[in-house]
Amino acid sequence: MSSPETTTECVSNEQQRRRHHFILVHGVCHGAWCWYRVATALSSAGHRVTTLDMAACGGRPVRADEVPSFERYSAPLLDAVADQDGEEKADGEEKAVVVAHSFGGQSLALAMERYPEKIAVAVFVTATMPAAGMPMSFAFKQLSQGKDADFFMDCTIRTIGDPQNPDKTFLFGPEYLARRVYQLSPPEDLALAMSMVRPSRRFLNDATMNGEVLTAGRYGAVRRVYVVAEDDEWKPAEIQRLMVSWNPGTEMRTLQGADHMPMFSKARELSELLMVISNN
Repeated sequence: MSSPETTTECVSNEQQRRRHHFILVHGVCHGAWCWYRVATALSSAGHRVTTLDMAACGGRPVRADEVPSFERYSAPLLDAVADQDGEEKADGEEKAVVVAHSFGGQSLALAMERYPEKIAVAVFVTATMPAAGMPMSFAFKQLSQGKDADFFMDCTIRTIGDPQNPDKTFLFGPEYLARRVYQLSPPEDLALAMSMVRPSRRFLNDATMNGEVLTAGRYGAVRRVYVVAEDDEWKPAEIQRLMVSWNPGTEMRTLQGADHMPMFSKARELSELLMVISNN
């Protein structure tokens, strides 16, 4: 019997023939573009793939300071999941397999709370994973502790909004991307990121982030898998495992040699792992 923590597994022809709908959610400052390698592998194996731009990300025209709330930011994912009918099709396609990276884990958690019956499995790829019974912001605040301005190197953090209730935007700097985010990824993908990343809101004082408590009966009822990127310099593996410990029952898989961007540094292995997870 294989270990629950596995770097990669063989995907059989029978497994590849089972058709799934993968919804892929990017992380902070990124967009749907960051999934191009994984999306190609999944669609080539016969699966349906939806890659999303969250509000003010990727190709969406609005700016980060024009997104009024975390709920509005997450609307593309919430709408995509709501559109699922939740029934297994004749060709074997089931409820959505939603895969979230990094900051996208918080949007995924919100979708799980709102539409648990429409998600077959929620996959957190080195993602922020909130804890059941706690506000949405709990995990983000825990992970931010001890990270001063020096940690973020050449990243840009700006204050926006009402001075009485300010928020911040965040943008990766080139040096930070190279050293802590893409250090094991192909250089062409780092070059792509440097030209494509956009400022993102952090939603520090957002009503949903600070007020919505995730419940065991809804968020906790969805099958959850956490994919640990073992060589992540931004969100170290021990931090990823800490988030798993907050959510008993979460399955855990690992990717050796993966930086914070496994969709680039370990694209083939991640794609195969997602197909295995979706078929279990």
